[in-house]
Amino acid sequence: MKAKLEIIGAMAAFGTIGAFVRHIPLPSGELALYRALIAAGAIFLWQLCTGRGLGIKDVKAELHLLILSGAAIGINWILFFEAYRYTTVAMATLSYYFAPVIVTVASPFLFKEKLTARQMFCFVMSTLGLVLVIGVSRGGSRELIGILFGLGAAVFYASVVLFNKSIRHVSGINRTFYQFLAAILVLTPYVCLTGGSHLSEMDVLGVANLLVVGVFHTGICYCMYFSSLRYLKGQEASILSYIDPLVAILVSVAILHESITVFQAVGGGMILGFTVVNEAGEGTRTCMGDRVRERRERSPGCDRFRSGT
Repeated sequence: MKAKLEIIGAMAAFGTIGAFVRHIPLPSGELALYRALIAAGAIFLWQLCTGRGLGIKDVKAELHLLILSGAAIGINWILFFEAYRYTTVAMATLSYYFAPVIVTVASPFLFKEKLTARQMFCFVMSTLGLVLVIGVSRGGSRELIGILFGLGAAVFYASVVLFNKSIRHVSGINRTFYQFLAAILVLTPYVCLTGGSHLSEMDVLGVANLLVVGVFHTGICYCMYFSSLRYLKGQEASILSYIDPLVAILVSVAILHESITVFQAVGGGMILGFTVVNEAGEGTRTCMGDRVRERRERSPGCDRFRSGT
């Protein structure tokens, strides 16, 4: 029960991140950099205090994959934060959650995995849902740009998932830690070349929201999430991970008072619903779409980026 409460709490928290990002007056690249810095520090302290170590000896063989996936995380965050600026939190999140669909279609080509009839059906229905979300956009070109940013983030999120399928030796929260370090290495020169730091210009509210996103949403919630995975079945973790977008939609409508049309709601429901059907049918572990092999790793071994989130 404790593990379920941990993952439910972490997922619900991830769903609220958009409301905090909206109040951080920083460029998306700089926000992504500070998020990675704060979160990496929080995870380092967690591993240090719990005595679990960072698995340094396992890094060398897969360093190139950690760097590439870390770079993808950084770009993923930049695009996702840009989506928040152009469209509603609900639309940004729904377009972002097309990533598991991309993974499903790409895996047979990259890993020679069999594409089943169920997967094809779920892919077609999820794509139709995406068409509904985009096709009935009421915000004109600006909202469309936001949705496209969300889809771009989904592509890079999916690439992280695909990279992680090839990383065998560095698992769980240690993998996330090293990927955050790689993201920092990529984002630092990007921020320097695109305007530098604006941290000194932020007010107290902006700094507070940044700390919440970095320490709570990314550091603490990631640790809660990985801790819970040690005691949950793969399918349970997969289904519970979709609490995130549901909470994000509720926050968008109920707290931020952002509108969503009936067709957009139906389309979003199709994206999330058929993705869950696909995951449940395959019986694999996912963390926001990232599949791992539960029985091979009784330690934390699932990677979620999202985190969006």
